[in-house]
Amino acid sequence: MFEKRKTSILVKISEQKLYLLNYGNIEKSYSISSSRFGIGNKIGSFKTPLGKHKIIKKIGKHAKIGTVFHGSQQTRKVIDLNAMSSLLEGDIITTRIMCLEGLEKGVNRGGKSDTRQRYIWIHGTIDEESIGKPASRGCIRMKNRDIIELFKLVRKGTIVQIEE
Repeated sequence: MFEKRKTSILVKISEQKLYLLNYGNIEKSYSISSSRFGIGNKIGSFKTPLGKHKIIKKIGKHAKIGTVFHGSQQTRKVIDLNAMSSLLEGDIITTRIMCLEGLEKGVNRGGKSDTRQRYIWIHGTIDEESIGKPASRGCIRMKNRDIIELFKLVRKGTIVQIEE
């Protein structure tokens, strides 16, 4: 059962939606893109992990919309989001990053299923056309304007429940 906290996040993979909750009530809803490889918690699977997580780090607070991140480092490159994303190769991370850590030992924490070691994040993408259908390599992708809004509404430590 999902805990009712002041602010929490619920990701429903089957709906390709992320819900911002306030004491269990939906405050905001965002379309997302989860993994094109499905759901799973194993390192190297490129699947989106299930279970209870928390935000352990927020990156890019003052970055311009379209700023490109390499790993978790902000680059000086800013992409014109109106450009055709099909011309750009790779799973490019943009605008904001919220790093996740699994909270369930043996499910998404430790061993061969550790969410943190897998670098599973909630982040912006240049491929906004794919939002609403599975297309990532494990992370939760969001539209850039949506990730900016959500980033402002949550804190480090916010619980993130990822469900089928």
